[in-house]
Formats: sequence, C-alpha cells, structure tokens
Amino acid sequence: MINGSHSNGNWELSMTEAALGIAVFLDDKATYDKAVAKFRTRVPAYLYLTSDGTLPKTAPGSGLDTRDEIVKYWQGQTTFVNGLSQETCRDFTHTGYGLAAIANFAETTRIQGQDLYPEIADRLREGLGFHAKYQLGAAVPSWLCGGNLKLGLGPVTEVGYNHLHTRLGYTMSNTEALTLRQRPAGTNALFVAWQTLTHADNPQ
Repeated sequence: MINGSHSNGNWELSMTEAALGIAVFLDDKATYDKAVAKFRTRVPAYLYLTSDGTLPKTAPGSGLDTRDEIVKYWQGQTTFVNGLSQETCRDFTHTGYGLAAIANFAETTRIQGQDLYPEIADRLREGLGFHAKYQLGAAVPSWLCGGNLKLGLGPVTEVGYNHLHTRLGYTMSNTEALTLRQRPAGTNALFVAWQTLTHADNPQ
C-alpha cells in the first residue's frame, strides 16, 4: 500500500490516505513521511492547472513520457483546463474518490500539525468547482470527454469546501451549491461517510 499504484489516480490517492491513517495510528513517522512525499507528487498528477504547462504533470515512476501516453492515461482527453482530473472522462464517481482522498489527507495532516492545504488549495478548489458545475447540470462542451460525462460525484465535497470556504474564505459558488444540495451528506459505501456531521461549518 505505501508504495502506491500507477493505475488510476484515485487508487494511489486512496492508498496514500490509508497509509497516512495507519501511520498516525501506529505513530510511525517513517511511513507518515513516505505517505506525505507520495501525496505531494500524486496530487499534481491528478488535478490539472494551466500553470502546469500544455500537458498534465506525471507521477514519478509512472513511465508516462510522451504526449500520447499522457493523453491515453487521461482517458483520451486532449484539452486541459483548470480543475480537470485524470479520471474526469472515466466517470465522476471515481473522480470523487480521488477528490475526497486529497481533502481527507490534507485534513489529517493539518490535525497532525503539518498543514498541506496551502500546497494543494488551488488544485482542490478548482477540481471541486469544475466537477460540481457539471454535477449541477451545466451543459457539457464537445471538447470535454467528447461531450459526454458519466456523473455521480457522490458526497465528497464537505471536507475540502469547509476548509477552503469556511476557514479560508474562498468563494466557491458551484461547490457551495452542490454541497448544500447534498446535505446531509451520507456515505458512498466505501470510505466517505457522514462528513456534513463532522465538517459542515467547522472552524477548527
């Protein structure tokens, strides 16, 4: 688990989140540090920002060396915009797993005294907003996944929205609208559960 996976990004993000939780429980600093190092390279390889350049970043060891390889890994998407995920064109359910793992990981490290939110805040904010927009029903342009999205983001916005909006004051109109519409957020039957209860309007 701690060595990750070069399959779809939500796998590695979820594995890294799990490794972090185990490290905290066991008070295992070496595993904690390894999980943080993996997180710092995986998040930029999962959520795109235009500041990354013409192509998304790749995770170390991924073996993705050419444009064709990167495009294939990004489900055939050739136009890259702020907030796009490596799995957007796969489906929103798996993308939601990735977004949730990113927020949960950052929240756990913050509680442990290491605030990683500043490193991933722009990516997380853009990622949540981009996917919330289409989950709310915005028309899908033809350049995005061939004009066809498989929705189903799930109850994954509370943790990231609470930190970025409630604590830091970012305006997040689409994420706010989706978050409020989904409250009280339930469970996706895997690893996201009842986060309205734990994080809605939580200033701490």
